[in-house]
Formats: sequence, structure tokens, C-alpha cells
Amino acid sequence: MPYATPSSLLEVDLHPGKPPILHTDTADDAPAWAAEHRQALRTLATEHGAVLVRGLRLRDADQACAVLHGLAPALMTDMEAFAPRRTYTPGVYSSSAWPPNQPMCMHHELSYTLRPPGLMLFACLSAPATGGATAVADASTVLDALPTELVRRFEQEGWLLTRTYNDEIGAPYAEAFGTDDRAAVEDYCRTNAIEFAWQPDGGLRTRQRRPAVTTHPVTGRRCWFNQIAFLNEWTIEPEIREYLIDVHGAEGLPFNTRFGGGDPIGPDIVRLLNDTYTAHTAREPWQAGDLMLVDNVRTAHSREAFQGPREVLVAMAEPLRRAAWPPTGEVSDV
Repeated sequence: MPYATPSSLLEVDLHPGKPPILHTDTADDAPAWAAEHRQALRTLATEHGAVLVRGLRLRDADQACAVLHGLAPALMTDMEAFAPRRTYTPGVYSSSAWPPNQPMCMHHELSYTLRPPGLMLFACLSAPATGGATAVADASTVLDALPTELVRRFEQEGWLLTRTYNDEIGAPYAEAFGTDDRAAVEDYCRTNAIEFAWQPDGGLRTRQRRPAVTTHPVTGRRCWFNQIAFLNEWTIEPEIREYLIDVHGAEGLPFNTRFGGGDPIGPDIVRLLNDTYTAHTAREPWQAGDLMLVDNVRTAHSREAFQGPREVLVAMAEPLRRAAWPPTGEVSDV
């Protein structure tokens, strides 16, 4: 059914199991249309959690970059990335390099940082033959569906992310932190409440504790906001996990998550989290030329496995300001 917000005067189609879709026809000047409707589109993203804009007919990277910069002039630099990205223009990146036959399960982008983006922007230039949708899930609905005792524990303890940077899987530390200068990396870690330790082989191991639940800065709604399931060892394909443990040891996995107090998170909990996301997932296959805005606090997003070429540009904006929780610093035994 069509839905018009008084604040935006833009109609979106709402259908169960799909994100809100806004149909338009702006073949002549998509960047100008996007800049003109920037606030209205942001209002829709806040109200619904996400909005897919169809009809912009984005044709190439230059046009898509112009649209993304018009929607959010102050785009963020991708810091602490978990996987490599290609840079198109400052602030506009490719999707994370991740095997196309492996899905990227639901997560909130950079929720393990102190300044995660409040807004995600996606522009599709090439849609895959099958799969590859950027699906979404409402974080407040997911929070309400999770067992009370589990939520209470994560609210009390937070969650712990451990990372071991190497050149084999994930982003090397020089790419994740934007520099190979050890002193600069250490300064960033101290400033951003990340414990760190350099390894004998020259690699870097880090640990950071973050809240699992947050409050939306506009609506005040409580949201399940983290990457507990996505970056957990039990989400890695079994044969890949076994190989990584054989090569690097259980403590040397490229990333893993635990309860904030340090206890392991078992496969049953990871399965529960992913199943809860699945039960509340909305999806719409990409079409070439599509644009999507996602409120990164209100809404988690995923990437389905796919076949065929897929080119989706990504930008992040509106960094949130969160205090370190709890304050942490340098340690020698990460």
C-alpha cells in the first residue's frame, strides 16, 4: 500500500517482508534529485528504518558517487574495517570483499567502534544474476524477540570483540587503521578504548568491549546494536574455521566475539541470534540503478550469497558519539 509522510511528501510502498520502496523517475539528473530530497529521504529512513529508491537509473560510478555525496556531504572514512574495500572517491567504497558463495549475516556497520555511522547508503550499479540482496531487519523488533535473560546479560556485560590482523583473511591492520605506522596505530587504539598487543610475527591482536544495546538518537527506541553473531567464530564456515584454528590457533582467529566478561559465546546462542534475525528479515532483490538508505541504529543489514557480477557502492555518514564502555587501555596479554 502507498504511504505518505507529512514531513517528506514522498510516497513509499509498504509490503510485508520487503523494505519500503520509493518509486521515482529521475533519469535526467539523479544527483540533483537526491540532493533536493536529502532531508525527506533521511526522514523516511528514520521512520521506517530503511528505504529503497527505485527509478534513479544510476548508470556509472561517477554518477553514483555524486548521488551519495549529495545525500550526505560529510561522508565518513572507513576505519577498523573487518574486510578490504576498494575506494571510489573519498568516503565511497565497494562492498566488503567477501566470498560471494558465503552470506554476510545481519549486523550493524562498525558497531564495535566508538563512532559508528548513523546512516548507511548503498547504490547498485550491477545486480547479480541470483541472490546478493542487501536484506534488513528492525533492531527494536529483534531486541524484543530475544530471550529476556540473554538480553539482560548482554546489557550488563556488553560484548567483547577480539581481532588478530593478518594478510590471509580480513583487512590487514595497515588497511584497517589507514596506516602502517605502529605508533599511529597505538595512538588510535588508546584513543578508541582498544586493548592491543603486537605479536612476535609482527601481527597485531586487539580487544574491545562495547555495549550490545543502544538507544536511537532520534526516536529514543532501544535497539539491539552489535555484531555479536556476524563476527563470531561459529558464523565462519566450518571448514574455514577448522583450517584457521589449525594454522593460527584458537586465539588467533581473525575475529571472534565473547560475552563482555570474557566467557565464550556458544554455537547455540549464535544460532538463536541469526534465527531471530531471519524471522524478522525484509528483502528486495537489487535492480541496477537502485539506491538504499539504511538507518544503521534502527536497522541491521546483511548480504546474501550470490552468483554473477555484483557492484554495490557503499557510503557511511552521521557518525554517532558514544562514550567508551567501559574505559579500557593498553594491555600486554591480549
